[in-house]
Amino acid sequence: MAFSNDAGGELFIGIKDNPHEVVGLSEDDLTSIEEQISNIIYTKCYPTIIPDITFLSEGDKHLIRVTIYRGNTPPYYVKDLGKLHGTFIRVGSTNRQADENIIGELERRKRNLSFDSEIVLDKPLSALKYDSFKQIYKDKTNEDLDLQALKKLELIKDVEGVLYPTQALILFSDDNLRNSLFHFAKIECARFKGTKSETFIDQKTINTDISMQAEEAYNFVLRHINKGATVEGVYTISRWEYPLKAIREAIRNAVVHRDYSLTGKDIKVAIYDDMIEITSPGLLPPSIDYSAMESRQSDAKNKIIAPVFKRLGIIDQWGNGLKMIADELKEYPDIEFKWRETGLSFQVQFIKKEFIKQQELQNKSLYAEILLILTNKTLSRKELSVELGQKQVSGQLNKIITKLIDDKLIEHTIPNNINHPSQKFQITKRGNTFLKIIDQEKK
Repeated sequence: MAFSNDAGGELFIGIKDNPHEVVGLSEDDLTSIEEQISNIIYTKCYPTIIPDITFLSEGDKHLIRVTIYRGNTPPYYVKDLGKLHGTFIRVGSTNRQADENIIGELERRKRNLSFDSEIVLDKPLSALKYDSFKQIYKDKTNEDLDLQALKKLELIKDVEGVLYPTQALILFSDDNLRNSLFHFAKIECARFKGTKSETFIDQKTINTDISMQAEEAYNFVLRHINKGATVEGVYTISRWEYPLKAIREAIRNAVVHRDYSLTGKDIKVAIYDDMIEITSPGLLPPSIDYSAMESRQSDAKNKIIAPVFKRLGIIDQWGNGLKMIADELKEYPDIEFKWRETGLSFQVQFIKKEFIKQQELQNKSLYAEILLILTNKTLSRKELSVELGQKQVSGQLNKIITKLIDDKLIEHTIPNNINHPSQKFQITKRGNTFLKIIDQEKK
């Protein structure tokens, strides 16, 4: 069911799960197992799922591969459980029961509709406030956002002679209805101290209409990153520490392609000492592969919002966004780009490789310093912090002590009771060997 509701997938029968090991099936049983699999899928799943079942050989062992294709009539669910409780989706490498919002999205996919195209009957167009969006549209396109334009962009629809807005127009409006229906359709920006989300340096909530959100979030990023100078030949060239075009495109993608049907989730732009992280509600469309960013892929989740953004010049031609990110990253070999699906959100990270190396070097240096201190004596945690010139035991010191113990470079003097009041630490033989290697590297 989960494969059919998503991008499809494969099941292999005859492989042990933990650890992954080919155990094989009896050749005499292959046909009967194939029939059993077909019967289970047919009797348990609704709508009907037709698998592609093939036999494979790995050496002298036999396997069965069950290929499930992406279905055209979702949601697929367990008959006995019903649609509400028996619909499942893939999240990363796991299955998750779908809630009503996700089931609704699957229903819309079956009808080739998008959430932003649905009509909102709470307020007719005549009572809706969207003056700011009208002005933005005029400024960007040099055209009036009149009834003809609204209809052409499918931002309004006629219901028995009365014009009503779609979800998309509500999101573009500055009406109170937007805040009541989409109080989560905002961007939370934060600059954190260090590499953890424990201490804020600055934060901002952007809850304007969605046409302005991406640029405001981008400006927040600009305020918190540096512009330095690099020397190329005889010229000094100034450049930002991060690829700005790529970051702007990632923020725009987060706004354009987020899943606005997911309640209680907002876009997050987080800036740390070592990276910029952008998280958008909703999973990646099955047809988009971030590992092939230069192939000009395009799949608009929000079929009304995306063309409007294109009309406003906020996004480029279809399929150019990922290629733009990939092209600029080539000019920033010191930045690592990562992406992943986390929960029901999609996340991208721009990571400073040099920062990670510096942190590793600093940790290595501090490891060596602690080991040198413990070479000829045993010390408690507090005594060790004093030797390092610290006023009190820091969280960083606790983490390093734990790491040194895990790596067997130091050990407890009272190993049977690590919380003993007289507990101290001493260097191990492995720790002494580590110091010798460090000393040789210096030479």
